[in-house]
Amino acid sequence: MSEHSPQAIRAEALESLLIDQGLLSESDVDETLTLFNDRVGPLNGARVVAKAWCDPEFRAALLEDGTAAIEPFDFQGGEVQKLVVVANSADVHNVVVCTLCSCYPWALLGLPPAWYKDPAYRSRIVREPRRVLEEFGLTVPESREIRVWDSSAEVRYLVLPERPAGTGDLDEEALAALVPREAMIGVAVL
Repeated sequence: MSEHSPQAIRAEALESLLIDQGLLSESDVDETLTLFNDRVGPLNGARVVAKAWCDPEFRAALLEDGTAAIEPFDFQGGEVQKLVVVANSADVHNVVVCTLCSCYPWALLGLPPAWYKDPAYRSRIVREPRRVLEEFGLTVPESREIRVWDSSAEVRYLVLPERPAGTGDLDEEALAALVPREAMIGVAVL
């Protein structure tokens, strides 16, 4: 969102009003921004993906019950009460959408990107996933099945991307640095 978009202008006006009325302090706003920028966000999801790539037992647990598997991470920010993790493979490419609004695992992926909330993405990815993925720069071979997962208020999805070739010597921290949010939604690969 640009600094001068209608949404940014409204958000700034609302923030100023709430601060002026004494309902929020500037430190409350700063703390919330820090929470979503530093402690909740794509790096959390990337850490989960990297651990799954390095630890076969964790990977199995993650695919069986994502919510329970990530519990030891103690992520802040919520929206992972029922987390289902779906793994990409040579035969299947997964992509996530919320067709109703923008349900999304905030604790793992941070704030949802604007395109994720856009009605065009929400409707088109279900009807024409290959075409939409191509618009993101991702061409999925015809031989590969595309599965579209619809998040809801009850269930959030996370895509476990395939581990990139040539990364066998990297540790979890280095692997996590390779994982963009878009790959955990399924609109990109590594």
